[in-house]
Amino acid sequence: MHKSRRHALGQHFLTNEGVLRKIVGAVDPKPGDVIVEVGAGRGVLTRRLAERAGRVIALEKDERLVPELEASMPANVEVVEADALEFDLREALKRTGAPSLRLAGNIPYSISSPLLFRALDERELLSDCVFLLQKEVAERVTAGPGTKSYAPLGILLQNEFEAKIAFLVSPGSFSPPPKVRSALLALRRREAPLHPGAAGEPYRAFLRAAFSERRKMLWKNLSRRATPAALAAAYDALGLARNARAEQLAPEVLYALFLALRP
Repeated sequence: MHKSRRHALGQHFLTNEGVLRKIVGAVDPKPGDVIVEVGAGRGVLTRRLAERAGRVIALEKDERLVPELEASMPANVEVVEADALEFDLREALKRTGAPSLRLAGNIPYSISSPLLFRALDERELLSDCVFLLQKEVAERVTAGPGTKSYAPLGILLQNEFEAKIAFLVSPGSFSPPPKVRSALLALRRREAPLHPGAAGEPYRAFLRAAFSERRKMLWKNLSRRATPAALAAAYDALGLARNARAEQLAPEVLYALFLALRP
């Protein structure tokens, strides 16, 4: 069956007025803010953000929605037909003269993880992000050790951002209703990362290996990256049990293990 354009883009438009007010309250726009809205859709959140923010750059990938957005937005809203994963944030920051950008939006589920990794990569340009996401994705970002949701994405983001789930949103708040619950995720960039250097590809590759087979012992997952002697020395130095699993270890322990195993 041929999918509609909206279905293909994963768009579920937010229609609940109470939820919209709560999102604006969580964003708390200020007159000096430049907010980049991801997926403006029909502009219901855009208008509310624009009432309080200095400027809103409303990104919308669906070209059919752009003309109505352009015709109905106030003067402090710039509508841009663009893919949020490709939009040039650095150029926007330079052009607006703002000290940093703020990201916000009702995020299509299909781009949730790529967008969060982009926020990680572009973190120096951002002060914060407030995203309405699939509940399971938000839980992966905020999870701690010892939980099923604990994963590399959350470890990496929490190293650079303070992360919390502000509130949950039911499927009935959207049109069409999604099959899953949503959550408003708030990410506020830390003044300094918890572990400098932990956002780079070497550590990302280490985490991917560590969590590659969650049910296996961490030693087994890392055995392709390090010799038994190196693993033994690192485990002994950190006091780790040989049968430890990655999901049991706190972020600081995982990073210490990465450093201990680094050539």
